[in-house]
Order: sequence, then structure tokens, then C-alpha cells
Amino acid sequence: MSNNASSRQVPNRNFLYPTGFKLEIARAPTVGYFGQQANIPAMTLGVVEQPSYAKMIPRAGEIIEFDDLTLNFLVDEDLGNYMEIQNWMRGMGFPEDLQEIYDWQNSSSTPYVPNVSGIDLYSSGVLSIFDSNNQTKIKVVFEHMFPYYLTTVQFDATVTELQPLTAQVSFKYTIYNFKGKDENC
Repeated sequence: MSNNASSRQVPNRNFLYPTGFKLEIARAPTVGYFGQQANIPAMTLGVVEQPSYAKMIPRAGEIIEFDDLTLNFLVDEDLGNYMEIQNWMRGMGFPEDLQEIYDWQNSSSTPYVPNVSGIDLYSSGVLSIFDSNNQTKIKVVFEHMFPYYLTTVQFDATVTELQPLTAQVSFKYTIYNFKGKDENC
């Protein structure tokens, strides 16, 4: 066998499993702890069509669009993790009073870096991907994320088999990047 043929061998034959992840959100630490499902969001590169005499020719565009980061999580019995997200959203949207954003900002247990207005609405997040030995292999780092959608918590007295309640939160963010397990986030 030539040296060239051996260089074409697949170096890692282990598969990625759906249970090997952990999501950490600086502003909502308990939500990530109870996380059940998360995603690496899809991305789409825009396409520009160049006219020609016979047909339109697709060319790579310049703008990349990122889908949402979505997390399904178990709701704790105190609604603590659900309220982390709800309070974050209320703090950004101040549904009753402008003071809510300042109260939320001051009550947050996580450090923040104020922007020009003195308010920071965003958080960083890290989705750790585990290898077949349940060790962190890759980190997906999300920058300037914020929740914009939180599902209802549905109670139902007619269920016959008890299952913990779950909720889903969707985040917008500016960008995500892949980092090695030992790289700083």
C-alpha cells in the first residue's frame, strides 16, 4: 500500500450521538442544566442570479443567514428555569413599565458588560458536543444571544402517565463559531 493511499483513510470512525451535548447560557444557567434537546442551527448563504442570454446563472452571494438556536428543557417544579427566560424577555420588552429592564439588569446574578446605553440585553452561550467517551470534543460558541420565543407550560389533569413538563425557548444571536475543546470561549 502506498503512502498516498493510507493518507486517504478516515481518521475517526466513531459516530456523533444525539445525547452528547450540554448547553451553557451565561444569563440562564438553570435552563441549560435541564436541557433535553438543542441544535446547531442551519445556515444559508444567499444566492445572486446572474443573467445570461440563455438562462439565469446562480452565483454565491454575500450574506449568510443563521437559523435560530432552539432548546427544549424540563421545567423545574419551582418554575425557576422557566422564569429565568421569562424575566429575561420581560426585561428586554418591559411590558408594564420601563423600570422592568433596570430591575432585571440589576437583579441578574451573571456579570454583564454594559453597552453604550449602560444596559446589556444579551448573553453568550456554549453548546459543548461530546465524543463517544462523553468528553467535550467541540464547542459551538454563540455571541450576543437573546430569547425571543418561549412556549407555554401546558397543565393537563386528564393525563394517565406522568411526564415532566417541558418548554421550548428560541434564541436569536449575531453569529456562532466552532472552537476546539481547549480553546477559550
